[in-house]
Amino acid sequence: MTVNKEESQYVTFALGKEIFAVPVEVVREILDYEDLFRIPNGPEYLLGLRDVRGQGVPTIDLRLKLGLTKTEPTANTRVLVLDIPLEERTLSLGMVADRVFEVIPFRRSQIEPAPEIGIRWSSDYIAGVVRRDEGFVVIIDLARLLSSGDTALLSSRYAA
Repeated sequence: MTVNKEESQYVTFALGKEIFAVPVEVVREILDYEDLFRIPNGPEYLLGLRDVRGQGVPTIDLRLKLGLTKTEPTANTRVLVLDIPLEERTLSLGMVADRVFEVIPFRRSQIEPAPEIGIRWSSDYIAGVVRRDEGFVVIIDLARLLSSGDTALLSSRYAA
């Protein structure tokens, strides 16, 4: 199989009307939403722990992390189970999305740098944006989205 260095695969998902993407290589699996084991005194965006094949995986509401309204689960709500490479380790994390669409390839030439103004979120954790007929797809840099304090909290305090 030939690997195309000019193209990368992404999983696209929605939060409200906005479309986001993460690299397919960090997505371990996509699960239906279910109630979670609530963790007392955790940050608001931390919904709780989810059992994923015998591992307790902390699960976040990405909408809250981005400053949007809390997710109201529907039949389309999914949890992306991610393995996010950090400097010294891999962080396993569940991330709630309103709906998951598809795996789609983006050519490097399609990915534009994050604009400094004109979007609702801080550009610090945006790896790039891709223009599509329906609008933009925002590619999230998960390691930058989760501050070092977040990753320490999620990986040590709630490790199974």
